[in-house]
Amino acid sequence: MANSTSLPHADDLRRLAQQYLRDKRLDSAQVTLEALILREPGDLAARLELARVMAARGLWRASTRPLLDGLPLLPRNMPLILQLIQQLISRGQSLAARSCLDFLSQAPDPPSHLLLAQAHLRFALGEISIALQLAKRALNAGADDPDDYHLYAMLLQFSGDLAAAGKVLARCLARWPGYGDVAVVLANLHKHVPALDLLALVDKQLAKPLPEHAGADRKFVRADFEYARFRLLDDAGQHNKAWAALAHCNALMHELNPYDAGAVEAGTSAMIKATPTAPPHAPVQPDGNAPTPIFIVGLPRSGTTLLDRMLSSHSCIASAGEIQDFWQQLHLAADSAPAPGTGLRRVAEQSQAIDFAELGRNYLQQTRWRAGTSSHFIDKLPANIQAVGFIRRALPRARILHIFRPAMDVCFSNFKALFGNTSAYSYDQQALAHYYGQYARLVEHWRTHWPDAMLDVSYTSLVTDPAGTLRQVFDFLGLELEDACLSPEHNQAPVATPSNAQVREPVHLRGNGSWRAYASQLEPLQQALKTIGVREA
Repeated sequence: MANSTSLPHADDLRRLAQQYLRDKRLDSAQVTLEALILREPGDLAARLELARVMAARGLWRASTRPLLDGLPLLPRNMPLILQLIQQLISRGQSLAARSCLDFLSQAPDPPSHLLLAQAHLRFALGEISIALQLAKRALNAGADDPDDYHLYAMLLQFSGDLAAAGKVLARCLARWPGYGDVAVVLANLHKHVPALDLLALVDKQLAKPLPEHAGADRKFVRADFEYARFRLLDDAGQHNKAWAALAHCNALMHELNPYDAGAVEAGTSAMIKATPTAPPHAPVQPDGNAPTPIFIVGLPRSGTTLLDRMLSSHSCIASAGEIQDFWQQLHLAADSAPAPGTGLRRVAEQSQAIDFAELGRNYLQQTRWRAGTSSHFIDKLPANIQAVGFIRRALPRARILHIFRPAMDVCFSNFKALFGNTSAYSYDQQALAHYYGQYARLVEHWRTHWPDAMLDVSYTSLVTDPAGTLRQVFDFLGLELEDACLSPEHNQAPVATPSNAQVREPVHLRGNGSWRAYASQLEPLQQALKTIGVREA
């Protein structure tokens, strides 16, 4: 390797790298940035740029190295460190990201916008309590943007202070009446703000016509207010008016997020094809001293949060919430960057090159902090149903719980949830039936090929016979049922899911059969499910 004194001047290398980037000559940009780092090892900006370039070239796993190598060289530059943390989180390096955040926490009197940036990053890591403290400090330090209040209120809500969250949101909507995200959350919490005539505020916004050529942002906000109207009217039992609002909301969201049935089907087929004919033989945990993961999988809105709250009420079990760690480590192991629509298929196609023992070790290394002092921790990402085969190969000692509901119950619960731009399947009845069919196809595959891979847990049984159902679950986990698990409403831990308000109530049956209030409007969904052979449709 050339001596650093023979290299061009650092400023010349920076200019050359930028020229290569403008010309989209990524290979040359990478070589130049590597030369710049050799010349200036402490140039964190160059390391960040190098990581981005390598990722763009498809070198996903290798793109982590410039980031980790930069950790001992952290400058006194908070914005640059925040960029580093964002890239570390995207690559599943939660330990390094938390170390950087701890470093930033030592800064005296940071301005409000940097406190908010840290709050968002702590939230991304699932550290709700710390994020809440940072958001509160930011507001006390002068933050005064609607997004700032929205974040603070959401963190209050996730922490269980629903009344305080509702008051913050009500004040926010009074100042910024066109803020759709706030209207959505308020609609979910309106019972905790009884003095607010939210429906009148929502109707006032919806009375304004949507321009014929409105952009995506305007349509999204319109969908927010239509959804808020649906929630309020649905709670009031005005089902015909409520359905009209939900239909308008979902039509807009379906337009903004078209469902790619072919990509979903290809991903399912690739995952099935990647499954070995037999499960792993040796139940050897990559790290015998690590806490035991408990994966709760299924469709969204299938009861995963309720089961999580019940189990994490146990003295030996902590909840990590809906974390992305397994998928992040899986993408690194497959050397395949996450990609909407095609990411699952690409990982499955690369699965023969995955070192599953290493994948398991890396997952446990990056997640053990989430367990605290507990012997078990819950990874409650519903989408992990797609990765059951990979989880079993990487973490043979992990326990997987698959919770399920009757098809119409879970499909309607998805259809009436506003997931933003992340769940294109949920905004159209035909798309929803197709997605459910692919989910059912994958579940049947796991049951047939690896019958011991996971335990099926009926949501209906869980809410009608909690004690009996949980005894079966805890037998599967190898733990004793504790009385606290039967009263999840007393669980004080934060919960960052759309159902966080409901799971703070005692176990109830309200969700069972709620679709029947809209049976005639949901006839296309019922017929589509029957057409693909789904039972209990």
